[in-house]
Amino acid sequence: MVKMASTEEQDRKIVLEFCHLLEKSKQLFNGLRDLPQYGHRQWQAYFGRTFDVYTKLWKFQQQHRLVLDSKYGLKRWQIGEIASKIGQLYYHYYLRTSETNYLNEAYSFYAAIRGRAYYSRAIKEDRPDLMVKKLRYYARFIVVCLLLKKMKLVRELVIELERQIQEYTTTVPHDLRYEPEDQLEWSLVLEEIKGFIKAESAVAVLHADTNPIVLSHRLSPLTTPPCERTPHMTLSLQEILIVGSACEQAKFSELTMDMFRMLQTLEREPTDAMHPMIGHPMAHGGPHDASPAASRMPYGVPGSKGYVENGDRRTMRDNPHKYLLYKPSLSQLMVFLSSGFKELPPGGALLLYMSADGCFSTTKHPQDYGYELGGLATSVKRDAVDGGLSVRGKSSAGYKEPHCLYPGDLYPYTRRPLFIIIDSDNSFVFQHIPRYFGQPLVILMSPQDIPANYQGEYLQHHGSLFTLFLHSPMTAMCYICNVGDVPIHHWERCQSYVDRFVTEASRLVTRCRMDEIEQGIGYIDSSYVQFFGDDFLRTLILRFVFCDVALRLHRGFRGRHQRPRCEPPLPGPELLEHPSLAHIVLQLATALDVRGHFVEGPEGD
Repeated sequence: MVKMASTEEQDRKIVLEFCHLLEKSKQLFNGLRDLPQYGHRQWQAYFGRTFDVYTKLWKFQQQHRLVLDSKYGLKRWQIGEIASKIGQLYYHYYLRTSETNYLNEAYSFYAAIRGRAYYSRAIKEDRPDLMVKKLRYYARFIVVCLLLKKMKLVRELVIELERQIQEYTTTVPHDLRYEPEDQLEWSLVLEEIKGFIKAESAVAVLHADTNPIVLSHRLSPLTTPPCERTPHMTLSLQEILIVGSACEQAKFSELTMDMFRMLQTLEREPTDAMHPMIGHPMAHGGPHDASPAASRMPYGVPGSKGYVENGDRRTMRDNPHKYLLYKPSLSQLMVFLSSGFKELPPGGALLLYMSADGCFSTTKHPQDYGYELGGLATSVKRDAVDGGLSVRGKSSAGYKEPHCLYPGDLYPYTRRPLFIIIDSDNSFVFQHIPRYFGQPLVILMSPQDIPANYQGEYLQHHGSLFTLFLHSPMTAMCYICNVGDVPIHHWERCQSYVDRFVTEASRLVTRCRMDEIEQGIGYIDSSYVQFFGDDFLRTLILRFVFCDVALRLHRGFRGRHQRPRCEPPLPGPELLEHPSLAHIVLQLATALDVRGHFVEGPEGD
């Protein structure tokens, strides 16, 4: 009897400890939404405590599963909910650190939930909120798989999500649903996902059996452009703002297509070898499940190696830190821009990428290029009224549009090295930003117009052509030549021409700089040289050159507003109009069997 009483007391303590850890984990998780979304130091310690509690909770339920099953009545969906929260932690840590390895960690937990069917009996629990949690889990898992380019799995998950939505809306009575309008809302979510997947595959690369291949366009050692480094290449990209405000563009989970492409362009390919995690996704499983292990603390979290207590930037960072802003207000945009500016370390550069609709000026004789040429819309509330001024309507009493980012708004940030990419139908107004403070400044601007045969809802919905060139020059080349699918062996052959172009363009940039030093001829602005030592910025500059040369040679893009611009201007004869670059583009066109889309010679104009 004494032994039985002792066992019962021990079991009771186990249940109490589990309840304590569960409640503590929920409190910490719910507190994450109150943390500031900007800055580096304000949230790291809190994330560390949250990871620590979930680590203990996960290991505890594994070690005491039999007791918790019998005495607490632990259900599989409850285990799944813990795993889902850990997956969300890793995903949000990825968003805050830009380290792509955390996506793999989030994927491990989400995949285990599906593989172990933790939510399989959710519909039988007679709890509508539990079914909604299951649907939200599917939506989050799809986002992670999209970012990891696991497109086959994405399509499987979409089918499962559609079935789960149907089951929820037909099985759960209307008056008992978590939200009465759930059916419509989840149907819209489903349509968003399907539209995004369709838009993402601009060009299909096919196996020999005609099945599509998914290619990654993140930076890797094989795709990093070569560079003959000089002492003047002093800057590294440290802070990024990616802003998506374009209307009518495919989006999912507050990621527009342009944002989705650009964030991958500015990340390195995740590799486990770079930052091995402690343990393995299926380690530490108890007798019931070989479940993923939350017992590994992610690198860079307080308490683990690689985290610097004084808030300095970790030397082991693979990717620049970035903020993702979907249709922000002007005040939000300025706050995040100021935060990135503040966090720049010595020798660091800030990149602002904006994909947005133009906000046009009606001033006939502009004198102030900072505010009288218009800018980029940061709000889509076309009929709202803010402070007595119309938003996106006719300005009243001569006032300017308040929900608009003007070139003049960026002047204060030119105190530090600044790299700007503007993708808009009003992009050229940003070419007049002055260098008051003598710091490196480069502005890459999209074409303001495209030929009539490329216009319409399709291109507007599927993302910008300019961003596509910066993301995957080969895909963009196929798109402007109406090539819808390419066999993989042919793709690789054609990609070799793009690689040759990038190598040659990199050589020409370096040669321009050397000629300038030796002959005193100002071929290329020093800003480009200072940015050129960074792998990401060099890639963007060289892909911009490819875009300019390809569109200059293309028969369809004849107007000057149909080609990109940059400030400071890149040299023409020495780079943009160099015969060797034109020759490679025309060779690529021949290999693609689209030579007829391009002019007869390399002159282009």
